Amino acid sequence: MVKHQPLQVYERQLCLSCLTGIYGCRWKRYQRSHDDTTKWECLWSFILFGTFFLLLVWFYFWWEAHNDYNEFNWFLYNRSGEWSDGTVPILATTAAGFTYIAFLMILALCHIAVGQQLNLHWLHKIGVTAALLTTVIGVISVSQMWGEEWDIISISLQATGPFLHIGALAAVTALAWLVAGQVARAEKTRFQIVVLLIYLAVLLSLYLTPLSISSPCIMERDSLKARPDVIGHQGAPMLAPENTLLSFRRALQLNVSGLEAEVAISLDGVPFLIKDRTLRRTTDVSRAIPERQYEDASFFNWTDLRSLNAGLWFLKDDPYWTVQYMSERERWLVGNQTVCSLEQMLQLAARTNLSALFTLRRPPPGHPHHFSWVNLTLATVLSSGIPQNLVVWSVDWDREVVRQKAPGFQQISTKKQLLETLHQNGISRLLLRYNQATARDVRMYAAGNVSMTLYTVNEPWLYSLLWCSGVQSVSSEAPQVLKKVLSPLWLMSPDEYCLIWVATDLVSFALVLGIFIFQNYHMIRWRMSGMRSYNPEQIMLSAAVRRSSRDVNIMKEKLIFSEVSNEVSNEENGFDYYNQGIN
Repeated sequence: MVKHQPLQVYERQLCLSCLTGIYGCRWKRYQRSHDDTTKWECLWSFILFGTFFLLLVWFYFWWEAHNDYNEFNWFLYNRSGEWSDGTVPILATTAAGFTYIAFLMILALCHIAVGQQLNLHWLHKIGVTAALLTTVIGVISVSQMWGEEWDIISISLQATGPFLHIGALAAVTALAWLVAGQVARAEKTRFQIVVLLIYLAVLLSLYLTPLSISSPCIMERDSLKARPDVIGHQGAPMLAPENTLLSFRRALQLNVSGLEAEVAISLDGVPFLIKDRTLRRTTDVSRAIPERQYEDASFFNWTDLRSLNAGLWFLKDDPYWTVQYMSERERWLVGNQTVCSLEQMLQLAARTNLSALFTLRRPPPGHPHHFSWVNLTLATVLSSGIPQNLVVWSVDWDREVVRQKAPGFQQISTKKQLLETLHQNGISRLLLRYNQATARDVRMYAAGNVSMTLYTVNEPWLYSLLWCSGVQSVSSEAPQVLKKVLSPLWLMSPDEYCLIWVATDLVSFALVLGIFIFQNYHMIRWRMSGMRSYNPEQIMLSAAVRRSSRDVNIMKEKLIFSEVSNEVSNEENGFDYYNQGIN
């Protein structure tokens, strides 16, 4: 009787097939390989990992830049002349690209874990290249158009740094399983040393990262200053059209401490509120007076300005996605707003005993009030009936004249200056963008009796960070959001943070050490158990984890042939014994 035995017996490996199939379109068993990854594929792996980290920074940037989305859209409007929410396509493509690249990176790590050769499919290579190029183009574009916004990364890390450190340490600790396996199964000692040193260097740097983390929220609770006042910039522009009476009334309902607006001067000498150079975005001038829609707003007289509708654009564009939550009456009120004058805003502030802060834009050359703009605005303020101590004057032009005529005004500067210079000019406040002042600057100016107002602060995390820094007041387009922040989002003492830091490092070190010990012990025990139960070919096959697929196949064939030979010899011996018995 002839016994037939297959040379190779295959087991179903569905997960491995999906892994290699999705990553490199190698769905068949014969397409997979345990050979070392080629240099070309190693290069693509580095490109993949580099793209992932670049997209990670890019995604984090746009996540934290949510505070300034309206500012970004305004920059786009000034360049294109058309209002649109440019952050939506950027966020959608960034999220899609990051998810795609992160998925490929996880697949690559799984390949390394199971000892499969990395072979990224050409379609994925095109996708990685497209993601890399679009991200680089985006970084360059933002740097040219909105370069100062990159400061949001370093500022936000003061709020998120301690938590991102824990997350990064957890991720690197989890990678210890993969690294330990590679070190245990590698045949070359040099490779083992290099991998181990790189991993330990990364791990050590993460252990010491808290030494470079500085956050004003790491402080004793007794040192926390009073809650910063919130000034309604353009009123409450997320709830009503900006720079309208309805917007300022909404801000008053939110208990703001002051009102802020940008002021221009009309052709007939009436100061009015507008942020843009033209009236196209915030009024219906393109419908009412289409031939003049591109003219500077300062060249319109007050009668024409009052005839324009300043609320329909808000219902149409819905810049803050809030119109859907409005009632019919609220929409009617929004749709019937008109351009607001400076005098109207000042009278509203006077009735509620709130401060009024405004920045003044000088009329362009050829305007009848190009040289008298300061005196004209000053006269309007004085005739409005608002107490002088509620007026915050920010214009540097003829400041000394203004101080003489209105000594009760609060003088504020929009430029960072020396304390001596500020005191000489009678300036007691500073109005700066939030990235222009550090916690140290806040303490220094506060010690010199100069308070600081930072703009534009819309996010709770930024408000909490500035609160811990000791900022006296902030200018916000979202007072309805900041109203809910009754305490900093997080606050811990230096001792508490040090305890968390040390405990996290110790837990990570214990896990990494345990993983490395377990991996090596497991391999030794597995190999030793194989020596007791397998023949020499089996031992070689068990140890051939990193060998080429050709060598592994040869070992399998040698093993099977040896087993077949043993069975055949046993059968022959049995047959001889049977014949001897008959004889």
